[in-house]
Amino acid sequence: MINKVLIIGEAGVNHNCSLENAKKLILAGAEAGVDYVKFQTFKANKLVSKDAKKADYQKINTKDENTSQFEMLKKLEMPESWHHELIKYAELLNVKFLSTGFDEESIDFLDSINIDLFKIPSGEITNKPFLEHIAKKKKQIIVSTGMANLEEVRAAIEVLQNNGIQKNYITILHCNTEYPTPMVDVNLKAMLSLKEEFQVNIGYSDHTLGIEVPIAAAAMGATVIEKHFTLDKNMEGPDHKASLDPLELKQMVNSIRNIEMALSGSGIKEPSPSELKNIQIARKSIHTNKSLKKGSLLKREDLIMMRPGDGVSPMDIDLFINKQLSTNLPEGHKISKSDFIL
Repeated sequence: MINKVLIIGEAGVNHNCSLENAKKLILAGAEAGVDYVKFQTFKANKLVSKDAKKADYQKINTKDENTSQFEMLKKLEMPESWHHELIKYAELLNVKFLSTGFDEESIDFLDSINIDLFKIPSGEITNKPFLEHIAKKKKQIIVSTGMANLEEVRAAIEVLQNNGIQKNYITILHCNTEYPTPMVDVNLKAMLSLKEEFQVNIGYSDHTLGIEVPIAAAAMGATVIEKHFTLDKNMEGPDHKASLDPLELKQMVNSIRNIEMALSGSGIKEPSPSELKNIQIARKSIHTNKSLKKGSLLKREDLIMMRPGDGVSPMDIDLFINKQLSTNLPEGHKISKSDFIL
């Protein structure tokens, strides 16, 4: 049985406030084979104060140190009117639409359009009123844990559970909130620690460059993989540089699907159906390395192990040593029981 990883292509704000770009992102995600294309739904004036500074990576990626985080995010708000159109477009392409809400008003709106599940972004994991508000919706919840320590994760999970969310409704994503994340800071084994500690489904939200780490996370048991992608890494905006292009996204999805198949076996060490035909070709049988006369006793030095493996196995060599030959044997002969007086 193949355990399918849920793959979320994180379009985020990489639409640059263009509906055409948003649709192109959905198309790219569908062609790559993701399960969801996820955007971000927020009201800038409910998310950040007007004098909040941008993160260093945002300053670098936008090439602008002067504008505030509020000004940057205000330009990237996704209008509510887009959501219905994007949902329909995603349905046409057989991929699911998803969006992360960053404020309670946005959560209510997403709930009103019957979004499948809620994603708690890393920055909201210590926002108790926000967690309580999401819990009241009684839907599946994915919790991202960038910047959080174990006790902060525990506190967030307790808030959800105290508000009626059962463990089987919770998936915790290990995450590092640096764009891009240095490989030395990934700490992927923390994903397994989260599973052991909280006994819930686990996954990984990736901000490294490339596709290696999410593939490794899938091999380690992630049930959800989230990865940013863009139409073009050179576009203006805070997240494009740390995102995959459409081809890389497809490569990541294909690799994860291959990992799923590779992990789907029985766990029993035995030949697979595809390799059975190669046993005789690759293994060896016992052969003579010189001519031998009838009546002589067989010695080890009379023998050589050679392909194919359709004769007596070299593992049975001791059964024939010092046994008397019943007939003359030519050099290169593949021995059998009928060659001996047993």
